[in-house]
Order: sequence, then C-alpha cells, then structure tokens
Amino acid sequence: MLATRVLSLVVSTSVCVRAHESVKSEDFSLPTYVDWRDYPLSDVAHVKHLSAGQKALKEKEKESWSSLPTDEKVELYHIKFGESFAEMNRGSNEWKTVVGSAILFICFTALIIMWQKSYWVAMETKRMPDMKVNPIQRLASKWDYEKSGSGSGPSWKR
Repeated sequence: MLATRVLSLVVSTSVCVRAHESVKSEDFSLPTYVDWRDYPLSDVAHVKHLSAGQKALKEKEKESWSSLPTDEKVELYHIKFGESFAEMNRGSNEWKTVVGSAILFICFTALIIMWQKSYWVAMETKRMPDMKVNPIQRLASKWDYEKSGSGSGPSWKR
C-alpha cells in the first residue's frame, strides 16, 4: 500500500509528466522546406529565424541589387534556398561505399568457399567408400574396409 502511494507520488511529480506543458510542437499545417530538383522553388524560405546579420542583409536587399557585392547576393540566395542547382546536381560518393561493400562481401564469400572446399573434398572422399561407390575398379576398390572402423583416419590399401 505504501509502495503504491510512493510510486504514484513519484510518477505524478516526475519531469516526464509535467514536461508536456512546455513542449513546443511543430506546426505541420504549414509547408516545409525541401531541396528537390523536380520542385526547385520551395514555398517557404530555407532559414526560418533570421539572425541579426541576416536581417540587416534583408534590409540591404530592398535597395538596388547592383550595389550589393556578389558574396552578399549569394548569402541572400542561401537564406531563401538551401542549395543551388549545381550543389543539388553534384554527385555523391555513395557509389564507392556500395561497390566497396559488394567487393568485400564477394571476397569474404570466396574465402569461405575456398576454406570449406578442402573439408568438403575430404568428407566426400570418406563418404564414397562408405557408400561403396564403384567398388570394383575405382575408389572403393582401394579402400581397406577392415581398418576403416578403427577411427584412426582414412584407411587406404597400400
């Protein structure tokens, strides 16, 4: 009884229960910014909350564009859009990771196959005389059946 009261007190006063009042959720009714090649002009700006320097730059934007230097024009562009078309169309190096992983997987598989082949050949060679495969002329005719039950390994006639 006392344990349940203590537990309910801890749960009711915990930060997790009280934190739901201070959490600010995202408004999903507004459009979000995306950098897509097929949808290049987003409905909203890339930077939602401008810093003091960016606000001053936005005030300079209202004046003549010919008076703005190139780096400020680029900065204004990056306030509205995250990437330029050249940056969006630039290839990634992900293919190197994919090709490297595939080659590593193939090499690892080849090593396992080569390692298992020697064991497989030994087991197959032992299985063939046990099954009396071609007992007259080939492998089974050279097998010593009296010594094979001793457990000392393969017993070939000498």
